[in-house]
Amino acid sequence: MTNNDVFRRLRYALNLNTQAVIEAFRLSDMKMGQADITSLVKKEEEEGFRECSDEVLEAFLDGLIAIKRGKREGEASTSIPAQLTNNDILKKIRIALTLKEDEMLAIFKLAKFPVSKPELSAVFRANGHENYKPCGDQMLRNFLKGLTMKYRDGVQQ
Repeated sequence: MTNNDVFRRLRYALNLNTQAVIEAFRLSDMKMGQADITSLVKKEEEEGFRECSDEVLEAFLDGLIAIKRGKREGEASTSIPAQLTNNDILKKIRIALTLKEDEMLAIFKLAKFPVSKPELSAVFRANGHENYKPCGDQMLRNFLKGLTMKYRDGVQQ
């Protein structure tokens, strides 16, 4: 699953218009215009496609957190990790939407991708912890699918 896929699916699931996306980038101190956003949502084979780097996706996710929860005062920009992992993406979505464990499990269930509490907590452990589990593409894809069902389609459990 590419960063562009995550960007497209999350934007769709949360029904974010271009202005909201531009605002998210602005709040994370990254200047992006309408043309930039359009190029990120295009498919690879389309003319004008732009690959969404880890830095761009992280700026969007951080901006989303700022929109949904407010920007922390006096907070300096966080350092960019060497590589943005699916675990990082899932964690940032969880923070932005203030999702509790049970809500996340319900979202996975909506997508018909049941996850146990221990599996979910393993994904949020620090890398290197003995119970850490990497979040695979299938898990992230199904979470985004469940988000779409919950927030866009209004499906309740």
